[in-house]
Amino acid sequence: MTSPSSAFGPSEGKPAAKPGTRFVARQPILTVDEKVFGYELLFRDGLENFFSGTDPDAASRSALSTSMLIGLDILCDGRRAFVNCTREVLLNDYVTLFPSSQTVVEVLETVPADDQVIGACRRLKACGYTIALDDFAVNDPRESLTDLADIIKIDLRATSPADAAAMVKRYGPWRCRMLAEKVETREEFSATKNDGFLYFQGYFFRRPEILTAHEIPANQLNYLRMLTAVSQPELDVREIENLVKSEASLCYRLLCYLNSAVFGFAAEIHTVRHALAILGEREVRRWIRLVATLGAGQGKATDLVLAALVRARFCELLSPKIQLGDTDLFLTGMLSLMDTILEIPMRQLLDKVPIDQESKAVLLGGASSLQPFYQLMLAQESGDWKAVSALAMHLHLSESEVAHAYWDAMQWARQVSAGK
Repeated sequence: MTSPSSAFGPSEGKPAAKPGTRFVARQPILTVDEKVFGYELLFRDGLENFFSGTDPDAASRSALSTSMLIGLDILCDGRRAFVNCTREVLLNDYVTLFPSSQTVVEVLETVPADDQVIGACRRLKACGYTIALDDFAVNDPRESLTDLADIIKIDLRATSPADAAAMVKRYGPWRCRMLAEKVETREEFSATKNDGFLYFQGYFFRRPEILTAHEIPANQLNYLRMLTAVSQPELDVREIENLVKSEASLCYRLLCYLNSAVFGFAAEIHTVRHALAILGEREVRRWIRLVATLGAGQGKATDLVLAALVRARFCELLSPKIQLGDTDLFLTGMLSLMDTILEIPMRQLLDKVPIDQESKAVLLGGASSLQPFYQLMLAQESGDWKAVSALAMHLHLSESEVAHAYWDAMQWARQVSAGK
């Protein structure tokens, strides 16, 4: 693996770029109340490849550790990082380049539980690292490591419900915290939660749960109206002004934003109308979409809102490099998760928000000229590196361009969601 921090690229005050540093994705891990506990990091080339044939001295290890910490702050948004560890990574203590307070050492299913591995896990545990056993199975050969493990991960696709429940009773909750992997439906989430699992990994929470037809709550409807208003060919400034005024928090955020030191206006801006005039049409569209997404996502898993922002910015950054006409790729990326955020069917959402036909088709899963780019976005997000490579080539993009855009999108989304 290479240091994710150098994904900043060559620029003043930022770590120098290193080859391959931006090839990383993440998968969220949630608690029983659907709060983000941490992220499993997926490095394209693995940790050991970063060190191939080298043994960093103390100074370079310290510098690299600092760089990785900067990278983890972006990648994990202050949460824990689950880092996949092979036998080589464990025995060479490569994972100690990550801070113990923020790192979960994930021992892969291919790692034999020999004396050296057990010794390495004991050293890491003594240093404050959390130990997790990945893809633990019935009659697992790593049984001897369960006494050192803090978390045991069970793959629901490879384990029967009865066996999964039995392992929870055997190893948890007093010995280990149990984590259910590949939780793809709400039913699986409820079942595993009832069985005693404490953590959950999978995309069940990114799919809208629509049990019966229901009215959209008034505040959510207002955010949808905002998206609709700024998606019109011609902006109705008075309508947008009224929508902003109807949301006190939105009004406050807008005025604070424009009166911040970033803009440095000589006179303070006190009215919404003045604020909208100062922003200009392009920035009004962009800003309203951002705050509507953040507002609509209140009470949702933080990763869900972050993912929508990352997708939107990723699409926006790459849009000048591909020939897709006048499609608003920022809006397309943002809308791709808005059905889940608002808990309404995508078709119902798109009936209310005007969007071009190609974007509408791809969001509904139909044939579209946007399909390769949309699939690229999803592949980069999930760490499907083979698909990323093929799709990038198809779109005449370099893999480095794609990875850099995704890294920059994650940085931007974190700053925006934090109100910076």
